[in-house]
Amino acid sequence: MEPTPQLDPEACYRAVLTRDARFDGRFFGCVKTTGIYCRPVCPARTPKRENMVFVASAAAAEEVGFRACLRCRPETAPDMGAWRGTSNTVSRALSLIEAGALDAHSETGGDVEALAGRLGVGERQLRRLFRQHLGAAPVSVAQTRRVLLAKTLIHQTDLSMAEVALASGFGSVRRFNETFQGLYGRPPSALRRRAERVSERGVRLTLPYRPPLDLGRLMAALAARGDAVAESVWSRNLTQDIDGADGQVMVTADQPGRLAVTVAVSDLRVLPGVLARVRRVFDLSADPEAIARDLSADPVLRPLLAARPGLRLAGQWCDTGADAPSDRLPEGLSPRYLARLEPWSPWRAYGLAHLAAAGLQIDELMTETHDDRQAA
Repeated sequence: MEPTPQLDPEACYRAVLTRDARFDGRFFGCVKTTGIYCRPVCPARTPKRENMVFVASAAAAEEVGFRACLRCRPETAPDMGAWRGTSNTVSRALSLIEAGALDAHSETGGDVEALAGRLGVGERQLRRLFRQHLGAAPVSVAQTRRVLLAKTLIHQTDLSMAEVALASGFGSVRRFNETFQGLYGRPPSALRRRAERVSERGVRLTLPYRPPLDLGRLMAALAARGDAVAESVWSRNLTQDIDGADGQVMVTADQPGRLAVTVAVSDLRVLPGVLARVRRVFDLSADPEAIARDLSADPVLRPLLAARPGLRLAGQWCDTGADAPSDRLPEGLSPRYLARLEPWSPWRAYGLAHLAAAGLQIDELMTETHDDRQAA
């Protein structure tokens, strides 16, 4: 197994030695002597350097036979990787895969060629991009997503194993059992460490994100555009036409670094898509550190980012845009404006959001006096 080219192995190992939470979700460490892959913050004893290789995604680890650590639980890491902000095509593909595009019950029938067609690229090009940015094939990424979602449901919910298989995108209970037996050497039910309880409110689980997140401001933005927000709880009714099933989803704060999500739905097969849309609405895949690092090079934005480090973009429930939301601009901008904003890519939408939050207009970017005043 070769290390992922974008990662510095020595820097990764230093992060593992110190259990540096800043790197959680940015890479995973694979231990050759045990066959296990872990988060950088894993509490287990740190392996020797020569026994470790580092990859940018859980899929890259599982594709070559490593299994997820049962102590640090990679499925609970922030949804992030080394590819963030580097490839719009990969970003869009991952959003579709997360929503179930390569699952057996999806409209595309789990076809990578059809997925590539939806993205406007060739199948070979899509595979090459996934290898470059994630170190794994699209089908491996989809398989890992199913496994990690299933593990989350096993640990956090009271669903039966058959319901977990359905809700995580496996085509059958038999495939679900075979996959877990192959990965962990035990049936999925053996991973549940407590007795089941009956829940009448639906599936409740938590979704991780990388702090900071200004949830109050984000909830206010969602309410201002007409979303249902009451007593710090965001909710949405699910419909057959849009979501594939009827029901409701609710989101509220949980412990730091996690949002609590409750989904009551008539068909558990739509759960992956609902969770993917929740992540988009609340911008849970954002990387505040990378955004601040890149945008702070602009003297206008530097103090604005420092003042609001937890600002996130309110995403759309249904988003068919070709551009990544992080880089999306209003229509009709003149070439002069576009040239001024180009250095902000791939975070141009965040730059404009910080301007708006500070009460500044885009025209103020174009005045030399304003730029000079901020730089001073």
